[in-house]
Amino acid sequence: MNRRPRSRGFSLLEALVALVILASAGWALFDWVNASIVALGRVEQANARSAASANTLEFMQSINPMLRPEGEMDLGDYRIAWRASAIASPIDGSDYPRGRSAFQLALYDTVVRAYRRSEEEPWFELRLKQVGYKRVREAFNPFQP
Repeated sequence: MNRRPRSRGFSLLEALVALVILASAGWALFDWVNASIVALGRVEQANARSAASANTLEFMQSINPMLRPEGEMDLGDYRIAWRASAIASPIDGSDYPRGRSAFQLALYDTVVRAYRRSEEEPWFELRLKQVGYKRVREAFNPFQP
C-alpha cells in the first residue's frame, strides 16, 4: 500500500472561494451601512424642515397681513419672505351692542418661502389663509356719556 500523506491547509481554490464569500458579505454590509447613512440624512433633513415649518407658522401668527402685506425675517439658520394678497375687500367687523366695530377685516392669501443661508432657491414654501385687521374708527363705549 502506497499511500500519500494528506497535506494539511487550504488549497488555492479553497482560499479563492473563501475570499469571494468574504468579499460578497463585506459588499452587502457596506451597501447596508451606506443605505442607513442615506436614510439618516433624509430623516435629519425632514426633521429640520419640520422644525423650520413650525417656527415659520408660529412667527406668521404675529403678522397682520393688512398692515404688513410683505416682508422678510431672519430666523437663525434660514430666512423667510412672505407676500400676502387680499382675497376679498375689507369689511367692517360687527360689535356688540352696536352694529359696527372699530376694525375692518379682510381675508388674505399669504405665500411664505423659506431660504437657507447660502441658497437662493427656496427651501420650502407654505400657503396660508390669514385674517388681516385695521383700526378705522374709535370704539364705542356704551358707558360713556
